[in-house]
Amino acid sequence: MDLDRFAADAPADDAPGDARVCVVATQSDTFERCREGYYPAPRSYDRTRADFDYMAFYRTAPVSAVTHYARVVDRVEQTRGEPGPMDEGDWAALIDPFSEERVVVVFEFDGLVPLDSPVENDRNGVRGAWYCAVDDLRAAGTLSALRDRAEG
Repeated sequence: MDLDRFAADAPADDAPGDARVCVVATQSDTFERCREGYYPAPRSYDRTRADFDYMAFYRTAPVSAVTHYARVVDRVEQTRGEPGPMDEGDWAALIDPFSEERVVVVFEFDGLVPLDSPVENDRNGVRGAWYCAVDDLRAAGTLSALRDRAEG
């Protein structure tokens, strides 16, 4: 169980309801980097060029739910082997298992905001990127309901 929403220092869930969100799947290693304030995506992925102000994170394990979102404050392009937000360990854990691409866009963001009610997996998880509004995240109890509201 994720207890972030009960922490006294958790950021407030005060994003504008109509703000556009990119919902992505994260495995445990990736979600830990999200807690540190960044999420990398190979530059060839459409989400690196899409217009949105927030990212939300579907966690494949241990909860199988969208549990948090964060405001994107910057997008940094990084080439493997050059200085940037990611080190070689990050490349090995976060990019190499999924892509051979040498250039990523690293989304940097504010602290993770825990959703009051996680969006539970009742189907096949999140594949690729889904786009919705912050209010959609707050209202959807299941991935099916979120998918009905999302574009992607």
